[in-house]
Parts: sequence; C-alpha cells; structure tokens
Amino acid sequence: MRPVGKVFAGLMLGALALAGCGQNSASAPSPSASSATSAAAPAPSTFPVTIEAGNGSVAIAKKPERIVSLSPTATETLFAIGAGALVVAADDQSNFPAEAPKTALSGYKPNVEAIVAHKPDLVVVANDTDKIVAELGKLNVPVLLEPAAMKLEDAYDEILDLGAATGNGDQAEELVNTMKGQLTELAAAAQKDKKLTYYHELDQTPYAATSTTFIGQIYSLFGLENIADKAPDAAGGYPKLSAEFVAQADPQLIFLADVKCCQQSKETLAKRPGWSKLSAIRNDQVIQLDDDIASRWGPRIVDLAKSISDAVGKAA
Repeated sequence: MRPVGKVFAGLMLGALALAGCGQNSASAPSPSASSATSAAAPAPSTFPVTIEAGNGSVAIAKKPERIVSLSPTATETLFAIGAGALVVAADDQSNFPAEAPKTALSGYKPNVEAIVAHKPDLVVVANDTDKIVAELGKLNVPVLLEPAAMKLEDAYDEILDLGAATGNGDQAEELVNTMKGQLTELAAAAQKDKKLTYYHELDQTPYAATSTTFIGQIYSLFGLENIADKAPDAAGGYPKLSAEFVAQADPQLIFLADVKCCQQSKETLAKRPGWSKLSAIRNDQVIQLDDDIASRWGPRIVDLAKSISDAVGKAA
C-alpha cells in the first residue's frame, strides 16, 4: 500500500475519470475466478488501522460509518467490496453502480462545508484539489487520497487500501484475485501472433495514451502495438497527436474513449482530414468504448479488457 505520486499522467487520467458521463450496465467481476495468485499485502480488517495512501500514512481509529466519496473509481470499488452501505454521499460523477448516492458534490471543486454537511468519518478523493486533504484535516476528518493508477499494481493496491479502511479486507483481496485471474485468462486467450497496431483516443483534440500509462499497460496484455509510443513528445504518457501523425501511422484498430462525452464514432473520424482511408475505418475496426470504464481504474478494468479482447479476436 504505497503512496502514488501526483504527476501529470495521474492528473490527466483523474480528470478524465471525473469527466466520465452516463451509466453502463456492465457488472463488476464475479468471484468465480478467485483462484489467481493472492495479493502481495492482504488488507487488514481490524481497527485501528493505518493506510499508506497517496497522502501518506492515514490513521483510522474505528470502522467508518459515513463515507463521502469524491472519486467515481473509489465509489465503484467501495460497492464492489461490500462497503457500499457505508457511502452516504458520492460526487456528481459517481454514476455506477445505480444505487450509489450521487450528489452535487464536486471532485473538481470540492466544497468543505458541503462535504462536512454529510457528517463523514472518512472522505476518499482522487485529487488534492484546493488542498482539500489539509482543509478536511483541520476538521479532524480522515481523508484517503487514492489518485489515478500509474500501473495495474496501483489499481490493486488502492482496492486493498479501501478494503482495509472499511473493514472489508477479505472482500477486497478476493476482488483483486478475481480481477487478476480474469485478466490473465483474457490475455492468455488472445491471439498475439499477429501484431496489431492501435490508437486509443482520449478526446478529439486528439490526446492519446502511450504504453507507459495505466491504460496502455492493459492494451499491452494483448500484444498490441501502440502508435502513440512513437509520438515526438510523449508528454508524460499522454501526447497530443496531430491528424497527420495518426493518418501516417494508419492503425489497424481504433479505440474511442470519447463517445458519450464528445459523440465520436467511425463516422465522425472519417470526416477528419486524411482519416477516411485509415485501415481501421475501412475495415470497420473502430471500437466505441464506454467513456467511464475506459477512464477509471477500479473493478471494471476487466470490462475494458473484455472489449479489447473482443476487438483483437475480431481483427485477428
């Protein structure tokens, strides 16, 4: 349970996570694949407990009864590990699962008074916007900073953090094991003999993600080659590509993570200069992802991997 640095990549991915819109009916992983290797550091379920989060060591004296989540990923995770009943308020982007207590609270511009009005004994955030961690600390409200994952292990680590913080350590460990098992199965089944190239679009600017990022590492499980890896300026793993760069790279697969937010599709891509003849467009290999699933690093990572796996199987 190590702290995670707050760098540009984390800010970018965290912002995308907060910006995700709409609700998807995809379910969290089922415990059927829990035979995978156990997590390195099982989360304790007794109190008091100290969590090593992004904001350092956080002491939690007793099991929380009123949690405020300002992170859609944390909200999903809390419900997935059986701690959903403890969540009394979630931010305005926490749209999954359906029963999440979504409110007008903002993770972008957190309001101390509005948060405290819910009488939380634990607050979970993905970003320390406006020094919200210190501001709530002045009021003796414990805060866990669980920032955007830089790699898969970070995602697992944060799930274990939330399990330990809520007394649901066993459930959190089971979820991590399930996710690892399902990802292993999906990756093993993928046909990697044909090196397919891909482009993952974060928005229509267009920003992309390289293989060094969290999202890029998921694609790497399937043996895909990322065209963004050759971008002139990696920009912390999230380069801004030119239309000409993408056209010249001519990816065989295009994954869109800007569908709900920005209404992007194969048809809109075809209207971009030089893109109508891209292999992915001509061969109908443009995959429209769920924006939320593609920008969060919680239990639904497996759902994203399934979408990638399906696309690889279709293109192979």
